[in-house]
Amino acid sequence: MRKITADYIFPISSSPIKEGVVTIDENGKILSIDSRENHDPSTLEIHEGVIVPGFINTHCHLELSHMKNKVATGTTLIPFISNVVKFRDIPQEEIDAAIEKADQEMYDGGIVAVGDISNKIDTAATKAKSPIRYYTFIEMFDFLQEAWAEPEFEKYKAVFDGQSEDGENKKSAVPHAPYSVSKSLFQKINELNNDDCTVSIHNQETPDENEFFEKKTGGFIDFYDGFGIPITDWQPTGKPSIYYALENMNPNSRTLFVHNTMCTADDISAAQNWSDRVYWATCANANLYIENRLPNYQLFIDADAKMTIGTDSLTSNWQLSVLDEMKTIAKYQSYIPFETLIRWATLNGAEALGFEKDLGSLDVGKTPGLNLLNLGEDFLLSAKTEVTRL
Repeated sequence: MRKITADYIFPISSSPIKEGVVTIDENGKILSIDSRENHDPSTLEIHEGVIVPGFINTHCHLELSHMKNKVATGTTLIPFISNVVKFRDIPQEEIDAAIEKADQEMYDGGIVAVGDISNKIDTAATKAKSPIRYYTFIEMFDFLQEAWAEPEFEKYKAVFDGQSEDGENKKSAVPHAPYSVSKSLFQKINELNNDDCTVSIHNQETPDENEFFEKKTGGFIDFYDGFGIPITDWQPTGKPSIYYALENMNPNSRTLFVHNTMCTADDISAAQNWSDRVYWATCANANLYIENRLPNYQLFIDADAKMTIGTDSLTSNWQLSVLDEMKTIAKYQSYIPFETLIRWATLNGAEALGFEKDLGSLDVGKTPGLNLLNLGEDFLLSAKTEVTRL
């Protein structure tokens, strides 16, 4: 049994506790939470700073970890995707080593659970033995080709079958993005999943995406032409891309919209009205890396939206650190208080992945992990803020 205390404890599910004490057993299970005055000081592990639950990374591409520093920044999304495709053929041992290294770095950075996109089974072995809990999203796409839906589904179904469900790990089939999934493939994905799952989808990451759905103009026309993919039969919807997703996804499942840099208040409202199980993942550093833009977080706060934090991949980020994502948000949109950001990084993420029974908050009976942040009483994140796993 350990009794761990710091200047403040943030349970997340309740108000911060000054000089609070978290008592855990040998497995990290929380036995009690109270104040120092109830304990003999000689029995306590005393730290300076703030204790928070382990971080939840709701959006990652672990299998792309071998591509760190290989794709240029600031290209915008469509050239970025084209560049990613070029780096797929890498020796398997190099891919495997990068996956293991990235998994360890996330663990060292205080991350306890990850929502991870997979197009292959490369990450399955690492996930099966990792101390991190993984929710694997087996991503499917057919580039709006109805005739391709069946063979593409079968191809990715093999990946689905091969991905890890060991221990507390979970998995589900997910659509890549509105601009890359036909109605038939959406239907097959819905049929494979059950209602008690999380489905993620890349959403409104670039102005070209909305333009493509509204007018069938913009950069995606050249994108499809460049890959020799015919879209002559596809007709624009006249609405932003998220509405196509809403029309074809299952509102009974937890739905995680990812990136959302071009979301408007109306788009957010439409999704919130569509289902009460909607979550929004922001990957601030990746948005800056690719498009040099961030979402307007105030729109999500005003809508009482359930925000979560992701890192995206090492193709589109300098590191896989939830803390660094929080720092970036605090730097560029500093009106968001620490209390809000830390909820995004913990409990909201746990709920989005269906892991809230054990993770995301400091509550008796949970095993959420304990992170120490070297923050003062102002709770201001800075370049000097670091995380230590306790």
